[in-house]
Amino acid sequence: MAVMLGVDTGGTYTDAVLIKNDVEVIASSKSLTTRFNLAIGVGNAVSSVLKESGVSAKDIVMTSLSTTLATNALVEGKGGKVCLVYIGFNAKDIERQGLADALRGDPVIIISGGHDHSGNENSKLDLNTLRIELDKIDNVTGFAIAGQFATRNPSHEKAARDVIREVTGIPVSCSYELSAKLGGPKRAMTAVLNARLIGMIDHLIGATESYLKSIGISSQMMVVRGDGALISAEQARKKPIETILSGPAASIVGASWLTNEKDALISDIGGTTTDVAILKEGKPKIDPDGAMVGGLRTMVEAVAMRTFGLGGDSQLHLNREGLKGELSLGPRRVLPVSLLAVEYKKIVHDALDSALNSNKVNEFDGQFLVPMTDNASELSDRDIIVFNRIKNGPVPMSQAVKTRIDLGSINRLLERGIIMHSALTPSDASHVLGTVNNWDSAAAQKSLLIFGRMRTGSGEILSKDAKELAFRIINQLTEQTSEVILETAFGEEDIDGKARDLARHILVKSGLNHHRNIISLDASINLPIIGLGASAKTYYGAVGKRLSTKTILPKHGDVANAIGAVVGQITMRESGKIVSGGEGIWRVFADNGPVDYIKKNDAYDVLRKILIDKVELAAKNAGAENIQIQFEDDEQSATIDGREVFIEGSILAIASGRPRISGL
Repeated sequence: MAVMLGVDTGGTYTDAVLIKNDVEVIASSKSLTTRFNLAIGVGNAVSSVLKESGVSAKDIVMTSLSTTLATNALVEGKGGKVCLVYIGFNAKDIERQGLADALRGDPVIIISGGHDHSGNENSKLDLNTLRIELDKIDNVTGFAIAGQFATRNPSHEKAARDVIREVTGIPVSCSYELSAKLGGPKRAMTAVLNARLIGMIDHLIGATESYLKSIGISSQMMVVRGDGALISAEQARKKPIETILSGPAASIVGASWLTNEKDALISDIGGTTTDVAILKEGKPKIDPDGAMVGGLRTMVEAVAMRTFGLGGDSQLHLNREGLKGELSLGPRRVLPVSLLAVEYKKIVHDALDSALNSNKVNEFDGQFLVPMTDNASELSDRDIIVFNRIKNGPVPMSQAVKTRIDLGSINRLLERGIIMHSALTPSDASHVLGTVNNWDSAAAQKSLLIFGRMRTGSGEILSKDAKELAFRIINQLTEQTSEVILETAFGEEDIDGKARDLARHILVKSGLNHHRNIISLDASINLPIIGLGASAKTYYGAVGKRLSTKTILPKHGDVANAIGAVVGQITMRESGKIVSGGEGIWRVFADNGPVDYIKKNDAYDVLRKILIDKVELAAKNAGAENIQIQFEDDEQSATIDGREVFIEGSILAIASGRPRISGL
């Protein structure tokens, strides 16, 4: 019997599954993700499935990991501090294509160098300035390098990389290794995000590998990429940006495997995000424009999926300007109060009871701040003062906030992952309604009563009844989930207008309500919805009803990510281009720079051979066997003075195969 182990580490839960002979789920388990030490959550989930199944660790022939940590980090604006080395660009280019947003104020070194679109050197690379500026950089966890037209000639990026490694010893991300496409600022932004994620993903993989080895699992470990394919753990360490949408991509693969549906809309709700994608002809669609996460359009090849800051642990907000007190959820994830109370029962209940017994209503009542690390070395003096009030916590937020200025420090501490915020969430509401009973329901009820004392725009309190407010919260979750599903659907339609605006348009809402008067309006989703995630079963039936479509809630759908982690294939892609180097010259862009040929067929043959070698090696390094290689060719030409003129040719090589697994 050959058994494969799938693990998915999400923002709230770590899931584990065991699949026998590639066809049968024999055990599954969920454990709380332990961010302070990821190995604990992984260990709890894995040990549980081994115990449930009776499978020995030595019987595990492959382990595969999917994760939402990289996606969540970008959605929430978290990750390490980085430095961008920008070659051949100017300061104005930083404001283009989301690069400034990705940098978030992190340092930038701009030096001369770079190439033109033909791969010729524009100006000499200034490594002396780079060395001088590197001495001024401190407290960064990674470097990103982006050179002008580096995809046409990466030599300057390589030289800068070697200097940075020599001087600092810190991980370096080169843009040319992450994308073969043109567009310097977007490639730079992708490299910045990759550098920001390196420490986080390295920690996750290292913690998982260490635990598995400690219990006797020595099989190879794979990681799910954002397009649903598998890569080796070592590859994921070098290119963690490729793991954004890893968890959601795995969920699509898992959903297809579980349901055998060919055409469906898949919606996966986690603690932090809701991820929505289209399954067409049994396969997830790849986004040709690159993965969009946290409002940033990257150059990462990933499933065409929309990720929204809406989950079971999304923070609840009250619109005080609304007369009736309108609720909203997200985009930031917080720690549910009912979950915090499991580990810190006395601290949480004492604070909640104190707030309920007080005649004064503080806007921070029922909220807590939890230290995640004791390392405050990178903080300003002001932030250290605020952190010192929290570091021995958790503490009620009302004790940590002395003035409004303190909120700025708290936001910075949250962004760096130094502390975590605990507040009211849909998960708490579900505990009050009894649809979920994993954590401290009494703490959830007190938290809802405290939130209900807030005043609406009319001056009335929001709610005196915890259960009534809990229904309102879940109804809001249903409404916002319906909106993000509609937004995804409109994004696939050839209809004028922004998908977000169309999904929330009054005519669409009237259609969902089946308006009948002089005008008759109907709107619905024309595909079944596959609902995934631990909380999907509690309200996705209502989502399907709202959208007038069939809802499929598959068995094991709550661990679809972990299932998808082990049933997918290894797929590697490498692309290359040929351009005109002048009359009768075909220029091939290789890793060592451009090479010219006088025969077009020779240029294509050389490029194809280069790509075969690269993609086959990448697939082998990822652990694939029985590798199959396919090609997608494209050529552009133009008619000038009645003569067809070659403009550009491209080849995409795709190598696929299942991981090497003994016993299957």
